[in-house]
Amino acid sequence: MGALGVNDLDRETKLEEIEKLTSSSVLHGSESLCNLLRFLARQTLDHPGSAVKEYQIATEVFGRPADFDPRLDSTVRVQTGRLRSKLAEYYASDRIEDRVIVEIPRGSYHVIFHYREPELRVPAPEPVIEPVAALTPRHSPRQWITTALVSLIAVMSALALDFALRPAFQRSPSTESPDALQHLWLQFFDGPEPPLVVYSNAAFVGRPETGLRYYNPALDTNTVILDHYTGVGEVMAIHELDNLFASWRRDMRLKRGRLLTWDDAKASNMVFIGSPSENLSLREIPGTDEFAFKVATDGPRKGDLSLVNTHQRAGEESVYFSSPAVPIREDYGVVGLLPGLSATRHALILAGLTTLGTQAAVEFVCRPRRVEEMLAALGTQPKGSIPTFEALLKVKVSGGVPVQSEIVAVHRHP
Repeated sequence: MGALGVNDLDRETKLEEIEKLTSSSVLHGSESLCNLLRFLARQTLDHPGSAVKEYQIATEVFGRPADFDPRLDSTVRVQTGRLRSKLAEYYASDRIEDRVIVEIPRGSYHVIFHYREPELRVPAPEPVIEPVAALTPRHSPRQWITTALVSLIAVMSALALDFALRPAFQRSPSTESPDALQHLWLQFFDGPEPPLVVYSNAAFVGRPETGLRYYNPALDTNTVILDHYTGVGEVMAIHELDNLFASWRRDMRLKRGRLLTWDDAKASNMVFIGSPSENLSLREIPGTDEFAFKVATDGPRKGDLSLVNTHQRAGEESVYFSSPAVPIREDYGVVGLLPGLSATRHALILAGLTTLGTQAAVEFVCRPRRVEEMLAALGTQPKGSIPTFEALLKVKVSGGVPVQSEIVAVHRHP
């Protein structure tokens, strides 16, 4: 049967397909993605031929404020990309009974419906399941490292090309950037080189296909450490910072935590992404101390990472944990503006108890209104100097995505 366009299926059939997708295992628990799919489908059906605006999606689906700026906030693009990937994952599984395919074409925010092409579906061969112990790696360690290096070079080349091709009419930080955002960030560009963004890469042992876990020094003394993994929140954080800096025609340098040197740390303005449990470089240099990352040694959350409030004030808790259930519904993050390792340098620590809290902390300092709110809590004048401080954020998480953050406490350093 040939492919049919959006007008060849009745409305009821289309909506049934949408509800089938939102109740599938692929989208189960992803409330934000389900809401996005329903919204795009209804907009397509109710307003055929009319393009949905990114601003409309941001404010009506994700609850972004009226001053939402898609140049500073990539939520809609990121979430639509995730939804597009989830749909592809759903239809890649063995679901021959699904005659109707739902797709979101790249570069658009509308939904198309068409019939499956039966002749293009070739049954996959039945896999041979062997005991894990009997499996041998398909590639040597040298081949794995080579593949990883090639992938990294390709990604960095794409980022470089993207930056080079960005239009010259993007905003200048000296004229059009919101005051609060500019006030916080431009101090990180006062050095001879762009700020150094240090992202986490925790120590793991094992392999993804046979079981990957955190390195335990008590158990893994002679085990090879894998340090080339990082969290989803850290990836999204780099994307946020890249968008923000590019809108100002500014650059940044990237380095994973385990490769940071003392020379780097002393000479650079630095932005640390991730807590000391993941960003191991923070175990070697001064970090946050008003809200300190510590593993609980007793109580019902023994062994869990916590944020300890070392100078508790009225109305504040002495210790903060992320929600114990999976998926995570609530997390905490820290924004810490600290002195650099030399007198003329600055350091900014953006970290959460989980990778989602880390993402939320970075997004917080990339939003003009949130930065303005934070500086107001510090009592900082619009053009006055910003004292070193630490801010604690409470983060609401839905569908594996931080959707709302609020300031719980702000402590100036003595």
